[in-house]
Amino acid sequence: MRLEVRGDKIKVTEAIRDRIDEKLQKLDQYFPNPEELKAYVIVRAKNNLESIEVTIPTPKFTLRGEEIHEDLYAAIDLVVDKLVRQVRKNKTKLKKKFKDSLRYEIFEKEEVNVKESDLKIKKDKKVELRPMDVEEAILEMELTDHDFYLYLDSKTNAPTVVYKRRDGSFGKISGE
Repeated sequence: MRLEVRGDKIKVTEAIRDRIDEKLQKLDQYFPNPEELKAYVIVRAKNNLESIEVTIPTPKFTLRGEEIHEDLYAAIDLVVDKLVRQVRKNKTKLKKKFKDSLRYEIFEKEEVNVKESDLKIKKDKKVELRPMDVEEAILEMELTDHDFYLYLDSKTNAPTVVYKRRDGSFGKISGE
């Protein structure tokens, strides 16, 4: 797996880069061609806390994990463990969902320049909406470790959002 590591208010030393590379190699066993994958890693420092965010886009889904800790090396260990759990938890779902299916293309995210407006929007992101059913959207949402997921409903062809409710259940909002 190739790495793209960048630091935000922290200098990423060779030791940090080596530790991240060493730990992320645990994920190679879950992919048939790990050398074709690229992991995007952002290391941040704020006050006395260190955070690491790892995003690994694959042809069929996106893995994402983020951890905040006082010790950066502990945060690295925790985020890799989180990613391994995500893959293991969803391994059978993914095999079943994407078995012999060629219609699922990579879900490319195009980031737009960050704009600060009167509404205090910190980040503006455009996503390509893919047609899918609600079960697949929930799986994508869990894999990206977000509380919501925007997709195109394959039955109604309407933009739809699934989200995780406070009680642990899921909700759905559809457009017309």
